[in-house]
Amino acid sequence: MTRLSTGGLIDRSRTLSFTFDGVAYTGHPGDTLASALLANGVRLVGRSFKYHRPRGIFTCGSEEPNALVELRTGARKEPNTRATTVELFDGLVAQSQNRWPSLEHDALSVNQWLTPFLGAGFYYKTFMWPASFWEKVYEPTIRRAAGLGAASELVDPDTYEKAFAFCDVLVIGSGATGLAAALAAARSGARVILADEDFRLGGRLLTENVAIDGAPARDFVARAEAELSSLPNVRLMPRTTVFGAYDGSEYACVERVSDHVAVPAAFQPRQRLWRIIAKRAILATGAFDRPIVFPGNDRPGVMTAQALATYAQRFGVGAGANAAVFTNNDAGVAAALAAANAGLTLEAVIDVRDALPSPLAAKAKALGVRVITGGEVIATKGKRLSAITVRTKSGTQTLAVEALGISGGATPNLNLTCHLGGKPVYREDIAAFVPGAVPPGMSCAGAVAGQFSLSDCLNAGTEQGAAAAADAGFARAAAPAPKAEETPTGIRAFWQVKAKGDLAFVDLQNDVSAKDVGIAHKEGFRAVELLKRYTTMGMATDQGKNSNMAGLALMAELTGQGIAATGTTVFRPPYTPVALGVLAGHHREKDFRPTRPTPTHAWAEGQGAVFVETGFWLRAAYFPKPGEKDWLESVNREVKATRESVGVIDVSTFGKIDLQGPDVGTFLDRVYINMFSTLQVGKARYGVMLREDGLVMDDGTTARLADTHYVMTTTTANAGKVFQHLEFCLQVLWPELDVQLASISEQWAQIAVSGPRSREVLAKLVDGHDVSNAGLPFMGVAQTTVLGGIEARIFRLSFSGELGYEIAVPARQGERLMETIMEAGRPFGITPYGTETLGVLRIEKGHVSGSELNGQTTARDLGLGRMASTKKDYIGRVLSQRPAFQDPARPIFVGFKPVDKAQRLRAGAHLLTVGAQATTHNDEGYVTSVAYSPTLGHFIGLGFLKRGLERIGEQVRAYDPVRGSDILVEVCSPAFVDPEGEKQRV
Repeated sequence: MTRLSTGGLIDRSRTLSFTFDGVAYTGHPGDTLASALLANGVRLVGRSFKYHRPRGIFTCGSEEPNALVELRTGARKEPNTRATTVELFDGLVAQSQNRWPSLEHDALSVNQWLTPFLGAGFYYKTFMWPASFWEKVYEPTIRRAAGLGAASELVDPDTYEKAFAFCDVLVIGSGATGLAAALAAARSGARVILADEDFRLGGRLLTENVAIDGAPARDFVARAEAELSSLPNVRLMPRTTVFGAYDGSEYACVERVSDHVAVPAAFQPRQRLWRIIAKRAILATGAFDRPIVFPGNDRPGVMTAQALATYAQRFGVGAGANAAVFTNNDAGVAAALAAANAGLTLEAVIDVRDALPSPLAAKAKALGVRVITGGEVIATKGKRLSAITVRTKSGTQTLAVEALGISGGATPNLNLTCHLGGKPVYREDIAAFVPGAVPPGMSCAGAVAGQFSLSDCLNAGTEQGAAAAADAGFARAAAPAPKAEETPTGIRAFWQVKAKGDLAFVDLQNDVSAKDVGIAHKEGFRAVELLKRYTTMGMATDQGKNSNMAGLALMAELTGQGIAATGTTVFRPPYTPVALGVLAGHHREKDFRPTRPTPTHAWAEGQGAVFVETGFWLRAAYFPKPGEKDWLESVNREVKATRESVGVIDVSTFGKIDLQGPDVGTFLDRVYINMFSTLQVGKARYGVMLREDGLVMDDGTTARLADTHYVMTTTTANAGKVFQHLEFCLQVLWPELDVQLASISEQWAQIAVSGPRSREVLAKLVDGHDVSNAGLPFMGVAQTTVLGGIEARIFRLSFSGELGYEIAVPARQGERLMETIMEAGRPFGITPYGTETLGVLRIEKGHVSGSELNGQTTARDLGLGRMASTKKDYIGRVLSQRPAFQDPARPIFVGFKPVDKAQRLRAGAHLLTVGAQATTHNDEGYVTSVAYSPTLGHFIGLGFLKRGLERIGEQVRAYDPVRGSDILVEVCSPAFVDPEGEKQRV
């Protein structure tokens, strides 16, 4: 056990049980999995990706490259989770990964002996010959070895949520800078959100022996948290990682709501995806303690100096029985002394510099810590660290230690500043990159901006918080910045120990060594982007947080350009890995496309309807009756009843868009190919809408209810796409038009009554409105009331080709309307019908629908070319005139009927000239829609055929090799029933 006897921010009065690789251990509330493992003497936690070298815990935060574990079991198993960020809970089950058969004895560790053959770019060089080996040997072997952990293949039992938040000031990071910024902004009255990925606020203040306002730093954290929690304008969000910065001052975050419990509470999500829109954002994410490259720097027991101090100060854990620290900067020395002050046995501080600043030297002397200046660690020993070799000007010496903290300086955690294209800028004085251009509305303060002194962080945070609040329209708060002692921040740039021996690693997870950087240089992959991809440096789960600076510095030395000229790769979201579950939220399984029942769904269920999904909706497909042997018999009955008397169907699923404003007519003229500004009030008109490329997007009718009020209908499947298109046109193409849009698809129930007796049924519903042919002519619209005062809109339209009406009422009245229609039509044998019958009716009439509006057809193809106005411009007009679209030989819309009426026609069949060989070259078109017509007594079809209108009466082959069909069909008009349209106008 390496738990220190006292100290730490853990609850020693309570014990938590957990297992790692099947072995039971205990920890305390406040531990992470990493700190609990170290407390139990577990130092080997994983294997590296390529060489399968033993790896230990290297950091204490989200930049961890080594301690990736699988958490939980069964359906909740989660791979590649950083043990350093896992909040310990009772019953936690963790497994090491990327090893076989065990962590201690990994068979693939033999790869270490293949190091000379597995250097940078080996996969480009090795697997090229013989070519036949790639599919049979190389690729299968690589795929088996690829990856780290294994995801569960079971359905995730947890739920995930999405949420939005708006604030004046978003503070990212809760260290000294972030707390000071949040306090200053909150005291001004601004709405403040403070987000931090840790489960405790405070950042490094939880691990530093410094005073703020004359009291320990931890007291300042407690006071600040208490004040912020008490303010109604502040939201504190621990366990929340801001992983992306996006346009419009929008920040994406993941809140780990229940990751710290075994099973989320009832109705509690596991994680929540936040989209935060902030007027101003303050990045206070601090800096990472970066490694130094030297032989054997990957051995379990080697970690960053900051991690060594954090485990000792915050968690009361010694990373080993004794330790040393190897550094080149004041912060590394301070971290070493903080660990020693917490009770860790510190054998020595090894500093590459010739002397320490006086304050640090005095503290080291007071603690009895040996300081070796001008020293370098040149080797480590042991499967788990047992000793280090130190080289000084006077010679070498060996120190027996179980832990080695290393610190090559601070790397500002500036990832979020790059997400909108910002490029970091190198500063020689701190040997680090700092933010360059930042996203609009963002400012950087504290260590992320290269301000490493505690007093500088507090001052910068206070200033930036007040300034952000002022920019958001609030008066600056008068409270001064907290006072703190100056902390030393000196550094001597030092990246690599030049010594022979074991491999010296730059990227610990991907096993990229200093030698690999040298190979990349020799082979010409010197640009930072090429260096990254050729060596895989920075492509691990930590995304270069540990490796980038050292790797770039080594390349800069090799090229002689300097680090500033060499540059750095930039970062993209997400900042840390994000679970696919939280990105999906509720949109999974059935909720991926939530079922939308129509207003008459319950009524249809009572009628025994069989339902089908159409777009997002669940619609009645047909209404079977007792004794009917199959669906076709039911559909035939429904078709005949509608043609001979009256039928009724719920068409509420059609997209309905309300358009209001003085410029609606002008707007519709621009989005439809035909004219709408001339449409009279009380009339409806059929229209066709094109995409920019000249192909048909959608069709439908638009009715004019008043001078400045129109209602558009769209196909069910394209309702969302059309609304999005119209919004784009208004907001981007013609923002000067005074038009307002609203989707009303779900606000109105719409029921179609069709057939020769439909007017008689309608007359029983309306409250005195004249529904005669003169009072409500074809394509007429009436705003009236029905059923004794219910607001209604009646459209005389017909998709079936019969006399027909569509009655729209508020959705909550839809079921009542349907029941009343059925009662009114009882004397006429009214028949409810579903989408299958609707399809037969429209095919018999020759109306186009989704199968023809497939995104590949023009208005001319559909036989609607004459609708296109020559007196105005409209979207898609120019490109619709392309020669290929006007080619007389282009397939055009026609109908088909089998020569042998007993044969079945199939949708998807290709059309060939009689006697032509069935080849792609001879393909002349295809069948899009097919139905058995009970009106005609045989199958009929619609489709596209080259020069189709010229070939009416000709026989062609309908060839369907997939289903083994090859029949003769006659080309005919697409209107099989009532071609002149007389029925719908009576």
